[in-house]
Amino acid sequence: MRMKKVIGLMTALSIVLSVTVALAQPMRNPVVWRGSGGWGMGAQYQRMYNPAKTETISGTVEAVDKITPMKGMHSGIHVTLKTDKETISVHLGPEWYIERLDTKIENGDKIEVKGSRTTVAGRPAIIASEVKKGDNVLILRDASGIPAWSGWRR
Repeated sequence: MRMKKVIGLMTALSIVLSVTVALAQPMRNPVVWRGSGGWGMGAQYQRMYNPAKTETISGTVEAVDKITPMKGMHSGIHVTLKTDKETISVHLGPEWYIERLDTKIENGDKIEVKGSRTTVAGRPAIIASEVKKGDNVLILRDASGIPAWSGWRR
């Protein structure tokens, strides 16, 4: 009887240890494990940002939308900005990051955007690094283009 209890206890302990070790292992998909949803440093979308092609534009926000810039990415926040010269798509960042910021960008806001001009899905766009709304400045990327949400530094 005592031997059965010992064997039962050893079996239960082995199962608990096996499950603990299995759960402690990092996930195989690094994008999921890091939580970037395609918005991280190694992602294809990130490589579209070119610090050498930054410019500053200002205008009025016509729309604020959730978009998925590329297949396989999590949704992001995008604004349609009407300037004196054009109406252009401005990509701010991942939804999970932008929605947690204190400064909210809304329809009708007058903003100034610093970012890198690129083409997304065949259309011109700006990938924002800074957004100024009144006295508030949202820093979305550093001078090298590293996203504020990535937590990754060189």
